[in-house]
Amino acid sequence: MIIDENGQSLGLMPTNQALELATDKELDLVEVSPLAQPPVCKIIDYGKFQYQQSRNQQKAKRVETKVIRLSLGIGQHDLEVKKKQAIKFLEQGHNLKIELRLKGRQKAFTFKDKAKGVISQFLQNLGLEYKMDKAIEAQGHTLTAAISKKSNN
Repeated sequence: MIIDENGQSLGLMPTNQALELATDKELDLVEVSPLAQPPVCKIIDYGKFQYQQSRNQQKAKRVETKVIRLSLGIGQHDLEVKKKQAIKFLEQGHNLKIELRLKGRQKAFTFKDKAKGVISQFLQNLGLEYKMDKAIEAQGHTLTAAISKKSNN
């Protein structure tokens, strides 16, 4: 079964005749469904076809990691705004990184426990099922946690 570049079916024809037809149009004969009876071949520009396939794969795999930055003395209203942002990002399928940077005197040991509490409280208040990709950990003077939306599979 042969299909031309416009998607029109040309019916059954011998392979050499289909190859001649493709070379006359300066295109390629590509077998798109080898398991079908009879096999289906298409007359297309193979380079363009490969380019389109790679572009489709790149678009399908793209998952961004969004960052929500908190602070140690964050107010309740600001937490609600950040929560709405986080829910929106998770609903869109993005991964989420929650970050809290300690500045100046906050870098003292006692404030790290307080900062972990702020992050864990933020995660509890999300009200959305999520999966912890990375637990709360300190990297220098920054505490981070990574989450993603829990799949329903």
